[in-house]
Amino acid sequence: MQIENRSDTYREGSITLGGAVAMGTGVMIGAGIFALTGQIAQLAGPLFPLAFIAGAIVTGFSAYSYIRMSNQWPSSGGIAMILQKCYGPGAVAAGAALLMALSMVIAESLVARTFATYVLRPFDIDGGPLVPILSVGVIVFAFLVNIAGNRSVGLFSLVMAAIKIGGIGLFGIAAIWSSGFRFAAASDPAQAYGVTGFIASMAFAILAFKGFTTITNSGSEITEPNRNVGRAIMLSIGICVAVYLLVAFGVGSSLTIDEIVAARDYSLAEAAEPALGQTGFLLTVILAAVATASGVLASVFAVSRMLAMLTDMKMIPHSHFGMSGPIQRHTLVYTVVIASTLAVFFDLGRIASLGAFFYLVMDMVVHWGVFRYRREEIGAAGLVLLTALSLDAVVLVAFTAMKLQSDPTIVLYAVSGIAAVFVFERVYLSRWLAPQAAHEHSGYHEQVQTLFKPDGERLHR
Repeated sequence: MQIENRSDTYREGSITLGGAVAMGTGVMIGAGIFALTGQIAQLAGPLFPLAFIAGAIVTGFSAYSYIRMSNQWPSSGGIAMILQKCYGPGAVAAGAALLMALSMVIAESLVARTFATYVLRPFDIDGGPLVPILSVGVIVFAFLVNIAGNRSVGLFSLVMAAIKIGGIGLFGIAAIWSSGFRFAAASDPAQAYGVTGFIASMAFAILAFKGFTTITNSGSEITEPNRNVGRAIMLSIGICVAVYLLVAFGVGSSLTIDEIVAARDYSLAEAAEPALGQTGFLLTVILAAVATASGVLASVFAVSRMLAMLTDMKMIPHSHFGMSGPIQRHTLVYTVVIASTLAVFFDLGRIASLGAFFYLVMDMVVHWGVFRYRREEIGAAGLVLLTALSLDAVVLVAFTAMKLQSDPTIVLYAVSGIAAVFVFERVYLSRWLAPQAAHEHSGYHEQVQTLFKPDGERLHR
């Protein structure tokens, strides 16, 4: 067997606190504002700005599990490590980890299609073959930047995050100011949308905040991870809440709910023109291109490393398919291929729905695992863990009910996909649970972590 040096792939301390926050906000803002604002408004109606607040509250409870576990055991591919620490090396941990990885790949395709949709708006092109072509193009661009290494990704993400947060903030302020502080979306009665629709919209809002898991998955690569992982997560969520609210009110001040829904795939660009004129419209399109491109970049960075960790932990099989180089390079290729396929064959609404189903199920598995197996060891409050689990369950039930009415096919796709993942992992690993093994092998985490240190070496499979 061949030995491969990992020093050029995983570097402890290679991502600063600012870089970690930039990665988290890069994923969240790219998806949350440009791809999901219209989807949320379609379900929540004029209350859609409040859906972002409700989604942030649920995400705050969810983040508690990840922060407590990451403080105890920071690692690259952190969610996989959290799951294995709870459930042991079995199909439950591996299946949930794979759902997380797939939801991240889905997010890449979602944001890539959003990039294409906005770039084509100045040419009045709403669909056609150019959308998937441009979507695949930005995914390939993210791949090329990622193979340059962690420091290139961190610097690029930091610059892009600063540009888009400032630009989006200016858009929101200008749109609200130009409308005379009038909220046009309030012209539709909120009662017409119902409580179930509002709760269901929170599934998309939660998806808009799920980028905080990008930080968890970069674990030991972040400087002082025991302190900075939690800080980066909370800072990212806080920044995104402020940005989301500003933009939601900006869009709602320029467009009615019917107009937002009609332009749900490019609602910010649609809102910019009446509020800011043709120049503002073009600047918003440019801003959307920057934001979504950086969102794809940050997501590709995280998911490829998570897949590499799953491979090293023997939670998923691996094949080189004739490719040379390290495992992480291979997982980058797999990520690009899967995300590109989804971007070609699914529209924005279905991609977002599929990602919401996968993420909520995975999140519930994490909370139950931490509550059942690790809460005393990490000093976590059981009530907070159960609250996070319950909130996810309520949102998932409401979202499923709404989708069964509007698009039952996507529910079938989601259920089939989730079942296939767990059945595959059960066949591959031959057992569902091994929690005792996770506790008995207390040194396993440290052994795996040495594979990702600058001096570490690993077997080339």
